[in-house]
Amino acid sequence: MPMEQKQFVEYLLHFGLTRQEASVYMELLLKGKQTGYEIAKETGISRSNAYGALAALVEKGAAYLVEESAKKYIPVMLEEFCGNCIRRMQEEKEWMTANIPEKKIEDTGYITIEGEQNIKDKVRNLLSHAEERVYLACTAAYLEEFREELENLVSEKKKTVVITDAPWSMEGVLVYTTKKRERQIGVIADSKHVISGEYGGDSMNTCLYSGQKNFVMLFKTALANEIKLIKLQEGEK
Repeated sequence: MPMEQKQFVEYLLHFGLTRQEASVYMELLLKGKQTGYEIAKETGISRSNAYGALAALVEKGAAYLVEESAKKYIPVMLEEFCGNCIRRMQEEKEWMTANIPEKKIEDTGYITIEGEQNIKDKVRNLLSHAEERVYLACTAAYLEEFREELENLVSEKKKTVVITDAPWSMEGVLVYTTKKRERQIGVIADSKHVISGEYGGDSMNTCLYSGQKNFVMLFKTALANEIKLIKLQEGEK
């Protein structure tokens, strides 16, 4: 299977399909209306598994059953299927938000976040949910990954400060340029939440996240001292 098709299948897993169902759905998208026998022949899976996957696709809203001389299946177009899933998940999220149990988990302790994607998601969430101010420290190579969140902060007139290691600018963002940061990344949001550690390709991709006051103050002081040092060095120049 070509790399693009493998990635296509991987992404379909995020929309509630199993790997086998995703492969069958992709086959329907590629070749249109087919019977379970034809799907089994094209994909190399057993006929019983092919019919099982097709039935699941119908149940999950990814395919329609067409009653002809032989039962055939046609795909729900990708944009419609994905759109339905996203809309349903949004509705479910809103319901859960409105009906969340009263007792909430306190944001205490120190949490280890591992994996490049998990760290990226946490940073994006911190940037997106900041109420007043954000400080982001990372190498310039990573800044573009968070451009949308930074632009939203600026548009909402929230104080946004970036400490990075190469010339970079965005209107409304206060930027300090310092020595190379390698793969270190750090974010402090509203003086309440901090994430700090290694992020990016060829790194350990391990960060520490916390809302502990002592940890937040320690990180905040370190950033303040770094900014003071940058200003002193700029004054000397």
